[in-house]
Amino acid sequence: MSSLEFKRILFKVSGEALMGVKDSGHDPEAIDKVCKQIIEAHKLGCEICLVVGGGNIFRGISHNAMGMERVSADYMGMLATCINGLALQSALETRGFETRMLSAIAMDTVCEPYIKRRAARHLKKGRIVIFAAGTGNPFFTTDTAAVLRAVEMSCDAILKGTQVDGVYSSDPKKDKNAIRYQSLKYIDVIKQDLRVMDQTAIALAKDNNLPIVVFSISQDSALKNVINGDGKFTIIN
Repeated sequence: MSSLEFKRILFKVSGEALMGVKDSGHDPEAIDKVCKQIIEAHKLGCEICLVVGGGNIFRGISHNAMGMERVSADYMGMLATCINGLALQSALETRGFETRMLSAIAMDTVCEPYIKRRAARHLKKGRIVIFAAGTGNPFFTTDTAAVLRAVEMSCDAILKGTQVDGVYSSDPKKDKNAIRYQSLKYIDVIKQDLRVMDQTAIALAKDNNLPIVVFSISQDSALKNVINGDGKFTIIN
C-alpha cells in the first residue's frame, strides 16, 4: 500500500456511466465494468469513497430549465443519486465487498445518515463508502458534494472518471485540434471555463489543495492504473 500514488481516494462516478448504451436507467453490464474498476483498486489496499451522480435518472438543472421549480428539481436529483448508490452497493456486495452508504438526507430504513466520524471509521475498517444525496442542499452539484466529502475524509485526491482520457482545450469528439493537458492549475480551469467540474467545486478543491485527477473510465483497469501513478490522465493541482 505504501507504493500507491493515492492511498485514500474519492472516486466520482457519473450517473451516465451506469446506463451504458441505454438512454436512461441502469445497464447491468455498465455497472459491472464500474464495479470491476473499484474492486481492482480496493484490492491494492486503497481506501475508497464514492460519489455517484444521478443524471441517468433525473437531472435537476435540465428540469428547472423546462419550468420545474429549482429546489424541487434539485431534491429529485438528490434522490436519484440514492437510487444509483443502492445499485452500486448491491453490485459490490454481491461480489463479496463490504460497503456502507451514507446519505446527506436522512432515510434511516435505506441507509445511514452522513456523519463524518462514522464514515471515517468505515474506511478504517476497509469498507467501500458511498456518499449519496449530494450535500443535502439544493443549488449544489454532485461535483461539489464530491469535493466536500473528499476534503472531509482527508482524501489524497478526487478521481473523476469520464469518457475521455483527461482534460482537453475543447471537446475532442468535435474538435480534431483539441489539446490534451497533462496537468493544469485550478485557476487555469476557472479562467478557461474548461468545465471539468463546476466552478464551486474547483474553488473548494483549490482552497483545500485537493488534487483532481481526470481519466477515462472506459479503459480496462484505468482506476487501478491511476492509483499506481500510471496510465493517461490530467491532474489539476
